[in-house]
Amino acid sequence: MQLEGKVAIITGAATNIGRETALLFAREGARVVVADLNEDDAQNTVVEIEDANGEARFVRTDVSEAEDMRALMEAAADELGGIDVIVNNAGAQRSGAVTDFDESEWDLLMRVNPRSCFLGAKYGVPYLRERGGGSIVNVSSLAGLKGGPGMTAYSASKGAIIAFTRALAAELASDNIRANCVCPGWVDTPFNEPAIEFMGGRENQETMVQQVVPLGRQGTPEEIAPGILYLASDASSYMTGQELIIDGGVL
Repeated sequence: MQLEGKVAIITGAATNIGRETALLFAREGARVVVADLNEDDAQNTVVEIEDANGEARFVRTDVSEAEDMRALMEAAADELGGIDVIVNNAGAQRSGAVTDFDESEWDLLMRVNPRSCFLGAKYGVPYLRERGGGSIVNVSSLAGLKGGPGMTAYSASKGAIIAFTRALAAELASDNIRANCVCPGWVDTPFNEPAIEFMGGRENQETMVQQVVPLGRQGTPEEIAPGILYLASDASSYMTGQELIIDGGVL
């Protein structure tokens, strides 16, 4: 029960890593706010938590919109009494050669990936301060540390999250608010479909994974969620401004 009595907001919690993190947080005692645009799957996450005797709420949220993020934080604090943990997990993925990459796709990645982390902090930090501290976990990517063909825009957006997290940690340390980020490597979810398509299909991607990942396989959302839990909980109480890399040994 590492999060017993805590209120945790998780964006992008309808599917994939966000969903597994929400389920794990609930098992660890947190009251979870599931934030997503995918209403059907988000509600399924809430139902699964409640069926296991946990507590969860769904708040429809476009993480790229300031008003939505402000309303998310306000709703969580009003309905559950405060906020202790913010997991900025929602993201977008696009791939393509830099000379062919559309400017609108670049803008989308920047609007969703680093902007959502900024908005989460901007509107969430006042509530963390009211609780006397808390934890912010931003989900970046191996791509933010190690680029590759077709990943220029995505890598830039995820690298921005890492830089933002380091600066945020320094800014908020005196408030007893920690900020860290998780950098997953190849995780087997539909989120990576744009990259797989750019690589020529699933078979090519699997071959690449076997060649470059020392553990010889992709990870699963269930293997990433415990890292997010670690950074959210008091188990990492002397850790801030860091990247937790969960990549099967690539770096």
